[in-house]
Amino acid sequence: MNVSDCRINLRQMGTPTAGFNGTTSTPIDKKKNRNKSGKGRKKTVFEPYMSFAEVSEGLKRGQLIQGSLRINPKKFQQAFLPSLDGTRDIFIEGIDSRNRALNGDVVVVKVLPREQWKVVKPDDHDGAAAVACNSSTPLDLPVQGEADSPDVIIEARFDDSGTEDGRGNTLNPLAENMGKLSIRARELGSQAHGGAKLSMSDSNSMEDDPRLLPDKCLQKTAKVVYILEKKHSRAATGFIKLLADKNSELYRRFAMFSAVDHRVPRMYVPLSDCPDDFVARPEDYTNTLFICRIVDWKEDCVFALGQLTKSLGQAGEIEPETEGILMEYGVDFSEFSPVVLECLPQNLPWTIPAEEFQKRRDLRKECVFTIDPATARDLDDALSCKQLPDGNFEVGVHIADVSYFLQEGTALDEVASQRATSVYLVQKVIPMLPRLLCEELCSLNPMTDRLTFSVMWKLSPEGKILDEWFGRSIICSCVKLSYDHAQSMLENPSKLFSAEELPPVATHHPIDEIHQAVLNLHSIARNLRKQRFDGGALRLDQMKLAFTLDKESGMPQGCYVYQYRDSNKLVEEFMLLANMAVAHQIRRTFPKQALLRRHPPPQSKLLDDLVEFCDQMGLKIDFSNAGTLHKTLNDVIGKDEYADARKEVLTNLCSRPMQMALYFCTGALHNETLFRHYALNVPLYTHFTSPIRRFADVIVHRLLAASIGCGSPLSLPMEGVQKQAEHCNDRKTASKRVQELSADLFFAVFVKESGPLESEAMVMGVLDEAFDVLVLRYGVQKRVYCNALPLQGSHFQQVGKKPELTLIWEPEIPGKTAVRQVISVFTLVEVVLKADCGPLKYSAILKAPSDTPEED
Repeated sequence: MNVSDCRINLRQMGTPTAGFNGTTSTPIDKKKNRNKSGKGRKKTVFEPYMSFAEVSEGLKRGQLIQGSLRINPKKFQQAFLPSLDGTRDIFIEGIDSRNRALNGDVVVVKVLPREQWKVVKPDDHDGAAAVACNSSTPLDLPVQGEADSPDVIIEARFDDSGTEDGRGNTLNPLAENMGKLSIRARELGSQAHGGAKLSMSDSNSMEDDPRLLPDKCLQKTAKVVYILEKKHSRAATGFIKLLADKNSELYRRFAMFSAVDHRVPRMYVPLSDCPDDFVARPEDYTNTLFICRIVDWKEDCVFALGQLTKSLGQAGEIEPETEGILMEYGVDFSEFSPVVLECLPQNLPWTIPAEEFQKRRDLRKECVFTIDPATARDLDDALSCKQLPDGNFEVGVHIADVSYFLQEGTALDEVASQRATSVYLVQKVIPMLPRLLCEELCSLNPMTDRLTFSVMWKLSPEGKILDEWFGRSIICSCVKLSYDHAQSMLENPSKLFSAEELPPVATHHPIDEIHQAVLNLHSIARNLRKQRFDGGALRLDQMKLAFTLDKESGMPQGCYVYQYRDSNKLVEEFMLLANMAVAHQIRRTFPKQALLRRHPPPQSKLLDDLVEFCDQMGLKIDFSNAGTLHKTLNDVIGKDEYADARKEVLTNLCSRPMQMALYFCTGALHNETLFRHYALNVPLYTHFTSPIRRFADVIVHRLLAASIGCGSPLSLPMEGVQKQAEHCNDRKTASKRVQELSADLFFAVFVKESGPLESEAMVMGVLDEAFDVLVLRYGVQKRVYCNALPLQGSHFQQVGKKPELTLIWEPEIPGKTAVRQVISVFTLVEVVLKADCGPLKYSAILKAPSDTPEED
């Protein structure tokens, strides 16, 4: 390593021009990055950023484009930016063109000249050909698991599951196949020239020169010219090692930090940050995880300058890995400060002040109950259902009145608004609010008086709303039911449950009264649900992995695919109904200040690719709108024992073009058609039902209180509401990713401790030398690589337009005929999950056909 390439002084620290994560930089516009090397002249790696004034003017004139950067986690040289017109994403190729921006940053890019655009060749079955699909892949989608509960639904109580925006909870392995199966660029070029037959030289010329190809065969390329907002935390977990050149000045002053996430650059870290004995015994720290933050990254340096902030412990262990995940994604898991805790009631045990009984509707004598996961401690919603003399029902949704305790402008309010959401890991919860609130004073615990905000309706048995009431209330839940309890009641409608079969029940409400209320709610919910889907709603369920943990060690003892049942659907319907009702109420009263939640329709280019892919696969799915998609998706899966597996594969396929649902302030969007929620197919929607764990809901509670005259006007102006909405979006995205990584961590540990694990699997996508499978027993998705199998060879082809990969297995006995196995989408195979050498790594290995048990 040449010291002259990296001049270090107190004012500026540079780094040598070397490969990013050990690779060579791949510029698009090489002329601009090609400086004449001379004595005393530094090599330029990155272009200087434009000035803010230049960027503002360029955006105003449409010469520059702004958006959130996505970096391919498997190919960190590839990054993408959404296009303004919803067509194929803009491709940013190479580390230099990314210009020091990190994943999630809001950047400004300049589109490169057409001759530098990417030619999309979907029929070339190599790594480069996957660009067309990778460009559009939501690369930061979860890899496994998510949500704060095992429930997987669209927009309701546990909407953190991600399916509310149609995306679900896994990185879609079908992304590459959809691009590869689209019509070949050469065929499109032929069509663009009137269908005339092209000579080989003409064809090659077209493929090589973007100027001669139609737009549909090209992908715009760009370079980053400015970072508007550094959304990435600039922190990463990883490992340190000594530098290679022992004779350099750098070796005596710095170590090298390599992040686990290859999208983060390598960093020079001062040896003074490292453990005292690191230089003498570097091998002792080979497997030690560290947290490092980027503190500087100069234009002439491929490596950033970092600062080690903490040694976490051994890689592969649950707690060090978990802490690293939390720090990397900027989750505040510190203890609440004394100043914040002073905002809580100090005289404990706390009781409801007498004046509150005068201001609120007293519902303590009503049959109100909660239905939650068995382990839940933050119970923020309850239900009631009472049959009226006229045959109709009075149904109530009662939500913890968090805003009573969480006053605007306090230190607690500031911390909660910054945290924005609780983060649900496999083994614990990082709460948005102090536990005194979320587990005690606000939690709707049974047989305890609690302050609530209620939405109550008079409903017909068919679910028609006859009357509606919003107001602050006081309840006393008569029982804390789990989903299992409620499900048992639904499956045994005539059964007389004994006290021993249920949790403690308040004496003034007999068990059969509660049972009947659950049955009535279920009957109404089924009608509401039918009306929603008849009206065009979409639901994309995906498998959710749940764990059983050892009570002492906290290690995963087992895992299973969580079942979403009628008891979950019951709660979902009434949470949806309440959220929609509140959305209309606050929008009517505060047309420019309401905080709502919108879900944009699918991205048009990705949807077109998906339509073409389904056509090629012979799948008759109607993508005209959310409703037709829901109906036809369920029609094509069949009704045999593998119908659920096929539905999971198709759900992953259909989730790919879906966009994220977003919080927004109504005054910030002038086009009201943008308010709509695509998946729910409703004009207005918000979040009201989970204020213990979502700050957006707290704002909605304040707006609702002001709208009905039982609370002060919201102090935040329209701009402040929009800013908070955007922050909630950011923290929700980070929270989702952390939850997914937590599930990944626990499953990897489970494979290591309990593996090898065998399971049936269904093929989700086929590449030229690999294929992706859904492991049916565990709901995880893995890629199976041909080079890891004892094969004589493999052959990829398109049969019609369907991809097929033929595997030719080495015979078990020499001289025997080789076994041929054809792999295509929906093929059933047997796989074995085995732990790899590295921490938290495991592979899926395909069992040879002869090893697969024959069916009876």
